[in-house]
Amino acid sequence: METHPSKLQHQQLIVTLYGLYGRSTDGTFPVAVLVDMLGALGIEPPAVRSTVSRLKRNGVLVSRRDAHAASYCLSADVLDAFEEGDQRIYAPERSHPNDPWSLVIFSVPEAERNRRYELRTELNSLGFGAVGAGVAIAPSNVLSQAMRRLKDRGLDQYVEFFNADYLSQQDIRSKVPQWWDLQGLDEQYREFLGYYGAAEGEWSARLETAGGTIEPAGELAREAFAFYVPMLTLWRRFPYRDPNLPLEFLPDGWKAPAAKHAFWAIDALLAPIAKAYAFSLLGSRRGAGPGASAIQDSASAQ
Repeated sequence: METHPSKLQHQQLIVTLYGLYGRSTDGTFPVAVLVDMLGALGIEPPAVRSTVSRLKRNGVLVSRRDAHAASYCLSADVLDAFEEGDQRIYAPERSHPNDPWSLVIFSVPEAERNRRYELRTELNSLGFGAVGAGVAIAPSNVLSQAMRRLKDRGLDQYVEFFNADYLSQQDIRSKVPQWWDLQGLDEQYREFLGYYGAAEGEWSARLETAGGTIEPAGELAREAFAFYVPMLTLWRRFPYRDPNLPLEFLPDGWKAPAAKHAFWAIDALLAPIAKAYAFSLLGSRRGAGPGASAIQDSASAQ
């Protein structure tokens, strides 16, 4: 069973680990724990330490030293991004056909072209599509987040925000592929299904065979952790690329619903087992900790 898409970067996996488990603790991981966690994902210790150093230099991780060992936590900016990301991943809101649209009209002086690139990047990550030069569109439910995000980054000075209705006689379904790269996004959903589309059945069978309890530090828990963390890391990109348009506006055969079903099914099965394994590693380095006792099999608990 494929567990680790090769295109995932080590730093992406580390950030996922902090987002998953750092906020359930004091927010810090000793370097030894990161080595253990990434080791379960098949990454060698020198590569882990090199990636941690790079993330520290880039301001993603902040070093802390406790009484036992050097530790790291996520920077405040990255933590804020995770709070927004959780809403998009775990409580996505699909717009409806009659909802108004949000328009962002922006103009950035040529002398500040780096800010123009930054602004476009932020709008893309919020799910905006490009209507034309200096005009971006998205469902109205993202407008408040966009206003907040651009203000926090000092980009709101280049922008005007509007709510709008689509009044053209042309079918908006024909316009949507011009504003968003739906083909590219659909191919990414297909890729996700290629990795994980059959995983629910396979893991349900494995967990049923294992019986009612799984040891948090055992081999099956380690394998669940090694499967779940890359899966979530790969999934994290979709909430920032998919504008959650009404299904009526999307092409026939759109793969997002099937991919989302696969994600939610695997998350329900493996998230608690992976968490218990991660906490068993934390507990082994810090003494007794969360997840130190056997956990119920997710499949039998449903």
